[in-house]
Amino acid sequence: MKTLDRRTFVYLPLGVVFSVLPAFLNAYWLDVLNNVGLYAILGISLNLMVGHAGIFNLGHAAFYAVGAYTAAILNTRFHIPILWLLPLCACTAALFATCIAKPIIHLRGDYLCIVTIGIGEIVRIALINNVFGVTGGANGIFGIDRPSLFGLVIRRPHDFFYLIWAFVGFSVLVFKRLEHSRFGRALNYLREDDIAAEGSGIDVARYKLLAFAIGAAWAGMAGNIYAAKMTIIAPESFSFWESVIVFTLIILGGSGSLMGVLLGAFLIIGLPEVFRGFANARLLIFGAAMVAMMIFRTQGLLPPHPRKYDLKGIRASEGEGG
Repeated sequence: MKTLDRRTFVYLPLGVVFSVLPAFLNAYWLDVLNNVGLYAILGISLNLMVGHAGIFNLGHAAFYAVGAYTAAILNTRFHIPILWLLPLCACTAALFATCIAKPIIHLRGDYLCIVTIGIGEIVRIALINNVFGVTGGANGIFGIDRPSLFGLVIRRPHDFFYLIWAFVGFSVLVFKRLEHSRFGRALNYLREDDIAAEGSGIDVARYKLLAFAIGAAWAGMAGNIYAAKMTIIAPESFSFWESVIVFTLIILGGSGSLMGVLLGAFLIIGLPEVFRGFANARLLIFGAAMVAMMIFRTQGLLPPHPRKYDLKGIRASEGEGG
């Protein structure tokens, strides 16, 4: 109960602040926060692979692209409301991730990282070459409909702010539950030592595939929201650099920490806009800060807290059973 009360006192004021924030910010800063929210969703989805399962994936933009193009193609060709396509985008990205991960899931560390880079580039080049004549080639896809909820068409940055950050909040809740579930504990065993985990009876390949599929599904839904926000998508939006940004914000904030991912998204995406007036020096300052952090704070700015178990409760239950 004390933990619940403490969380309530932290999250409730934060939710109130976010709900009234659009009244005090102009369209530019709201759009910056919307981009922060999109990268936060991507970071949360990749964090399941990198932070919990120890899977080095530098091709996450491929799943982001699959979700965005699925939404764009079905919306422009069949006029299906774009938010209705969220589950389908998730399923498509998850299926794609499962198909490509199954042959490579046995790889570890740098080898898996290099393969995922190649997969991301293959997807981007395939989109440029207009696969099956439906991706629009280098020009992409135009004329994607605006999303609507209960008859309200979402057009302004103010409207997208509530849509995107509501999805961020939902993502935090879902992945927090996953983190403390049996599935989440199994992924942590894989991250520490997958050989020992396999010796303990954990199906390593199955859990890694599930981590890939769930993370990709969430990235696919982020792609859906991105397509709805921009109304136009092109292969350049899903380059290797996007995967690097998402990977970096996880390492910066703290691998395995949801709050760290959110902080990393604010620092990587939002902070450079604050220093836009120092255009010539901001990258130098940002790079120096990153180097300093890697030297003095290698675990990230907000690393996850170690798990705590109630040993007294366990002993008491064992005593009653005895």
